[in-house]
Amino acid sequence: MLKNILSLMMNKFKKLNFLNIFFFIILFLILSCAEENPVRIIRLAHGLDTSHSVHKAMLKADTILNILSEGKMKIKIYPNQQLGSERECLELLQIGSLDMTKVSGAVLENFAPKLKIFGLPFLFKDKTHLFKVLDGQIGKELLEESEKYWLKGIGFYDSGSRSFYTKNKPIEKPTDLKGLKIRVQESISAFQMVEQLGASPTPISWGELYTALQQGVVDGAENNPPSFYLSKHYEVCKYYSINEHTSIPDVLIVSTHFWNRLSDKEKEWLQKSIDQSIPFQRKLWIKSEKKSLEAVIKAGVKVIYPNKKIFQEATKAMYLNFKKDKRMSNLIDRIINEAN
Repeated sequence: MLKNILSLMMNKFKKLNFLNIFFFIILFLILSCAEENPVRIIRLAHGLDTSHSVHKAMLKADTILNILSEGKMKIKIYPNQQLGSERECLELLQIGSLDMTKVSGAVLENFAPKLKIFGLPFLFKDKTHLFKVLDGQIGKELLEESEKYWLKGIGFYDSGSRSFYTKNKPIEKPTDLKGLKIRVQESISAFQMVEQLGASPTPISWGELYTALQQGVVDGAENNPPSFYLSKHYEVCKYYSINEHTSIPDVLIVSTHFWNRLSDKEKEWLQKSIDQSIPFQRKLWIKSEKKSLEAVIKAGVKVIYPNKKIFQEATKAMYLNFKKDKRMSNLIDRIINEAN
């Protein structure tokens, strides 16, 4: 394209005065710079509300990336399932039609089997233990687990702990779940845990869950406080049992098709922008949990704090099943050792 423009300009030079020649030289330089230094737009889709801490952290990452790249790279964000569910976004990444997405670790375990470790109930002692694992060598290995499926993990956002919420009765002990239909993510470990507690696991997409709860397709679900609040599920479910059975992080994923097109410098800028947005998101998360619980209580939800040890005992068999796989057994031991 530039060669054609230059050729056309040279043919015209013989007929033009000095001012016109000067104008064409300036135009040529502008076109050259524009073609050699385009702004790279990164398309990032997710299913969360724009008031969610994860969305705000993505905006922060975009700001940081814009500064690091001096305007050469930007992130365009599509929230609220505009481009599909979490699984659908992963599939778009796999074929190269989308650059980045955010998914729950539970959904990603279908593409990265080791990530089902997050579905083990009561695996982490506390937040310090969880972050030590996510930010260390174990976390790095888990982010690399899905690369053979064209999905590269580049960071973990905090997604708190998941607890049960129900329509018609509170969950104070595992036997209270018996016979209930509980919505779960598309996760084998989530299925196993809910079955272990005596309920019927029912996979329903996040966008359809409100209606499913309203119509009685399911009796309840399980998720963290901000998701319970921002989804408005509290309008239907008036019982929230904070047993905090699992701590499943959100994972930022980039398509390897896109990643491999980046220069080393561009990869460095993008990774740094995500790394710097993570502590920002984790601080916002703490505030959003507090705000969400206060809001649902004000809306008439009864919040229960059951004895976690009873639920822990009821799900011990899952550890025995996981430990039949040597890789998973080793991973469990390494994670538990991190707490020490």
